Amino acid sequence: MIPFLNLKKINEPYETAFQHKLKLVLSNGWYILGKELETFELAFAEYCQTKYCIGVGNGFDALALIFKGYIQLGKLQKGDEVIVPANTYIASILAILAADLVPVLVEPKLETYNIDPDLIQEKITPKTKAILAVHLYGQLAEMDKVKEIAIQNNLIVVEDAAQSHGAILNSNNIKSQIPNSDVTLNESKELLSASAFSFYPGKNLGCLGDGGAITTNDSELAKVLFSLRNYGSEKKYYNDYVGVNSRLDELQAAFLNLKLPNLDADNDKRRAIAKRYLVEIKNKKITLPFWDLSDNHVFHLFVVRTENREALQEYLTQNNIQTVIHYPIPPHKQKAFSSETLGWGNLSFPITEKIHNEVLSLPISPVLTEAEVSFIIEILNQF
Repeated sequence: MIPFLNLKKINEPYETAFQHKLKLVLSNGWYILGKELETFELAFAEYCQTKYCIGVGNGFDALALIFKGYIQLGKLQKGDEVIVPANTYIASILAILAADLVPVLVEPKLETYNIDPDLIQEKITPKTKAILAVHLYGQLAEMDKVKEIAIQNNLIVVEDAAQSHGAILNSNNIKSQIPNSDVTLNESKELLSASAFSFYPGKNLGCLGDGGAITTNDSELAKVLFSLRNYGSEKKYYNDYVGVNSRLDELQAAFLNLKLPNLDADNDKRRAIAKRYLVEIKNKKITLPFWDLSDNHVFHLFVVRTENREALQEYLTQNNIQTVIHYPIPPHKQKAFSSETLGWGNLSFPITEKIHNEVLSLPISPVLTEAEVSFIIEILNQF
């Protein structure tokens, strides 16, 4: 069986270094908010070309804390609306709700699976205060257009970069988070922004458990976030905010410090496999994803579409190729958001529903061999 993702094989090259780091952390006797985390925060901020990185417990907390941070600063208020793609993973929406904000769904583009900027404006109301751009499957959303809309409407831009570690917007060569540079709205205001990352083991940069981070250029926001993640405390036992316990621990930070230098090379391997898929898969029953061959896609996932997904998945399984569906049920169809809660039960998003009914993710990772890629292509072409 060709596994969808072989995490054991991905982490094997680091085994000796992991064990060494484990001994160092154990011998240091400091397991939370120590030197390993500080080192990672500085390194990841530099990698992303931002001023600040705040390590947190997971990607969900990263998103929720950004919104809560903006509420503390008075940039958002409970009940404000946040534009979000209708086909995102549910965590994006849950994070908005966790901050007592209101998610407003917008259809994606069928070609890219990312939010359609041309549909954002019609969903903006006086209550709209932010846009959550999700870089789904590893491909950056159209951030130039999103930023333009945000500037015109005085909106905050937040990025869900959980799947896009290392992706580059070619227009300004900023890695993975796009709107973090200061953008003047007028003489007195700036477009504030922050990005949320997940280091869940299966991500392009994954640790050995849960982990996350926030990056931003906003010094006020960063100051609040450093406190919010630690019970709302800047000084021990003195609590300025109603915070949470969400800290990237020393051991996970240590492992991430080992893996970060190889992220770009790993992403290049993913792109090489994706290019082969796009060039060599020739089957009219299978719709391939859009990619313009730029560095704006790091192929966290390689997602195809077919009208007969169950048959394709079963066919691949019979040929020893494991696949995964990301994601089978769109958020507005989830029981959690039914008429008794958000009242989304009767909503209709045809593009989103088509995507969720047809997508299938093929194996793609830095440890997938050329022979395995060739076999997958051969089998797909025979479907």
